[in-house]
Amino acid sequence: MGDRVIRFALAAAVSIGLGATLLPEASSAQSLSDRFKSLFGGESSDSKPATPAAPQQLNDADAELTCPPVQIRSGASTYSVAANGKEAVGNDVKFLASITRTARQCNLNGGVITAKIGIQGRIIVGPQGAPPTIQVPLRVAVVLGGVGEKTIATKAYTTTVQMDDSGSVPFSLVAEDVVYPAPSPADNDNYIFYIGFDPQALKPEPKPRAPHKKK
Repeated sequence: MGDRVIRFALAAAVSIGLGATLLPEASSAQSLSDRFKSLFGGESSDSKPATPAAPQQLNDADAELTCPPVQIRSGASTYSVAANGKEAVGNDVKFLASITRTARQCNLNGGVITAKIGIQGRIIVGPQGAPPTIQVPLRVAVVLGGVGEKTIATKAYTTTVQMDDSGSVPFSLVAEDVVYPAPSPADNDNYIFYIGFDPQALKPEPKPRAPHKKK
């Protein structure tokens, strides 16, 4: 139990400073997909601190647009779950997940941008002990910032993480279907990819109502 409390204390440090260096990988850690490695330039998830990726030119030769930066939505940088009926604080926490690194690629075709958003993070087991399998809920949003912020597109995702005895397991997700109309050159610099944890993604979508039959 003492080791578990120490590991959880380390998670708090990660969640407070997202720029901190990642914890060491366990030998049985979850491996990343080739697509994810490509998106991050083929580097290890532990090789660098969490830093925004540099702007990338879109693929169209005539494009003057750049791929928007990725930012973690305020208040959505961590996700913690507690024992039933408890608040997710202190010794009642089962696990805490945090986002540690992001990346993105964009492709412009026919006035439509298709983006790939890569998210890396880590789950730390809390004092109450985590379940063997965890569903991590995430959301990606394309937002036009500035006065009167406007959401252009948004989508929820989940990724399943198999926990192990190390008490510290990485996770990764690549959202490959982020599609939205290309912004005007005047608006381009105000576009942002917002990411974060969204527990609502774990709730089943409401079933469509059956059409009302006329008597």
